[in-house]
Amino acid sequence: MRNNDSATTGLLAGVVAFLIWGLAPLYFNQLQDMPAAEILAHRSIWSLGLALIILLFIRKLPDLIATLRDGKKMRMLALTTVLIGSNWLVFIWAINNGHLLDGSLGYYINPLINIILGVLFLGEKLRRLQWLAVALASIGIAYELWQFGRVPVIALFVAGTFALYGLVRKRAPVDSLTGLTIEILYMLPVALIYLVWSDSPTSNLLSNSWELNGLLVLAGPITLIPLLLFTIAARRLNLSSLGFLQYIGPSLMLVVATQALGEPFSEGKLTTFMFVWLGLALYSIDALAQKRKLHLQGKATL
Repeated sequence: MRNNDSATTGLLAGVVAFLIWGLAPLYFNQLQDMPAAEILAHRSIWSLGLALIILLFIRKLPDLIATLRDGKKMRMLALTTVLIGSNWLVFIWAINNGHLLDGSLGYYINPLINIILGVLFLGEKLRRLQWLAVALASIGIAYELWQFGRVPVIALFVAGTFALYGLVRKRAPVDSLTGLTIEILYMLPVALIYLVWSDSPTSNLLSNSWELNGLLVLAGPITLIPLLLFTIAARRLNLSSLGFLQYIGPSLMLVVATQALGEPFSEGKLTTFMFVWLGLALYSIDALAQKRKLHLQGKATL
């Protein structure tokens, strides 16, 4: 009974986390008159304040201090800061410049990029369906290049930086909230320098309306709450279940882009998405088959 309750809690936490991530573009679009770098600066500042409060509340500040003293972990987290910071910056820019569809495509591609990174850096071997899944996604990208004369750079950048971020964070044995707090600490000096020297009319909080400042402060919980919920889900659900939940985010982004933000979903763009969706379908089938195989092997050894 307790296991069922734990799985239910994990499922609920995971669904809410990906719902927030999928709907977050609606929030960032409210700040579309601000430069993306300025939004990222505020995201760093307000996220850090909230993260420190949470770490204090859950008595994890000693872990933070211990990590700050660990040179190897700090070097790895410096690299992850560059990856996640650039990912956030480009994604915010994409939302506010009519390219959310590319961001959505990027997060659809992300699981397939993870497969490629597993081969390149972890020595993993691709199974037949995985090869086919990657090939279909590659055909979709090649089609966009042929049809429009351009590579979907934003989609590939978002997918690539997030996949590399996950790969490096796996090598750094730091819990998610502590690691994110240190990453934001790395961003803080750059954020403060930007806001001090920026000539943007909204960089001075004292001259902003309380509504705008309220939206900026909201960047903290919008950043941290889904991450904490995702951590809860990751501890209570198996990887295949979590893998299926991750499609909620880009699917909602697709709806937001086309229905709320008015981005055109052309026939050519639909073709690219369809190849990627087919690849993800094969990826999911392979994941389920592998899970069943491992389950049967486990039963056979009992």
